[in-house]
Amino acid sequence: MLHDLQLDAWKQLAGNAAAKLIEDNMIIGLGTGSTTTYLIHALARRIQAGLHIVGAVATSQATHDLALRLGIPLTTLDIHPNLDLYIDGADEIDRQLRLIKGAGGALLREKIVASVSKRFVVIADATKEVTQLGQHFPVPVETVPLAAKPVRQRLEALGASVQQRQLAGSVFTTENGNIILDCSFPHGITHAEELDEQLHHIVGIVETGLFLNMAQQALIGGPEGVKILP
Repeated sequence: MLHDLQLDAWKQLAGNAAAKLIEDNMIIGLGTGSTTTYLIHALARRIQAGLHIVGAVATSQATHDLALRLGIPLTTLDIHPNLDLYIDGADEIDRQLRLIKGAGGALLREKIVASVSKRFVVIADATKEVTQLGQHFPVPVETVPLAAKPVRQRLEALGASVQQRQLAGSVFTTENGNIILDCSFPHGITHAEELDEQLHHIVGIVETGLFLNMAQQALIGGPEGVKILP
């Protein structure tokens, strides 16, 4: 079992490496999660050292608050609807750079920001690399609360074991006012694109945590430093 301090060190390696990709006058997107937190701190240090960015779009309130506290200039998609670079973490990354994201609950905003970015770079520690998606993490499915029961039935019909996400004994609610149904598949996900298409045809599902054909590069922190995929 890896020690938490070792994992944190790998996350920091990835976050620090990603911060070096940010160039003067860029408009960027900042993801959500523990690895992205290291990126945000590294970016703040670069800005203090003289880097100038036009602004950063935060994908969650937590990211917004941290960036604001560290002096990173913020913007919105209303002001800048197209971004140069988006950097975010992932729960799983396979060899084709397909991702499962959403453990932090910000998957909808993250996918929106990823979709309007010229380049999406994912950062993670080495434990997030997998040969097949869905073996370790469930797929989060953001769902309108009204549709919780019928959506759950449709998900179970697709072979998923479904758990409605809880937080501190209460139903977890996203910043968009929706719920998350976490879908585990007993043998992993063999056809990710097919599954994602099926999910998007279920009325009541807002978005899924499958990020397919979106990331162009991954920076993976591990025992030998930072590995770059592909």
